[in-house]
Amino acid sequence: MNCTIKKIVLLLLLALLFSSCIIQNPKPEDCDVKEIIVAKIYEGGTLDIVFAEENGDFYYINRGLEQGFTLSEMEEIVLNKKVTLHLAKVITGTSNHIAQLALEEDVIYTEFK
Repeated sequence: MNCTIKKIVLLLLLALLFSSCIIQNPKPEDCDVKEIIVAKIYEGGTLDIVFAEENGDFYYINRGLEQGFTLSEMEEIVLNKKVTLHLAKVITGTSNHIAQLALEEDVIYTEFK
């Protein structure tokens, strides 16, 4: 193969890899379910709401602050409580992206349609 074809193949493979990491319209069957106790809530990234465990593991609602939630509201609802997270799967494994957040039977946030 000549150099141009190799570059095109490489670019196509990179594009495929990056597109497989984009989370769009997750479904429950495309998620891992995890229960955590929320030890800390803070803003991260681009208006994300981050939920951290005591051990430092963290998960986030993408652009959660743009969706009408506030940090103080989330602290009031879930801080120091056990919540159930649906975490979107990507090609490399389970992401930290929260597709659904529930407290007992109450769904606080969901991307499921």
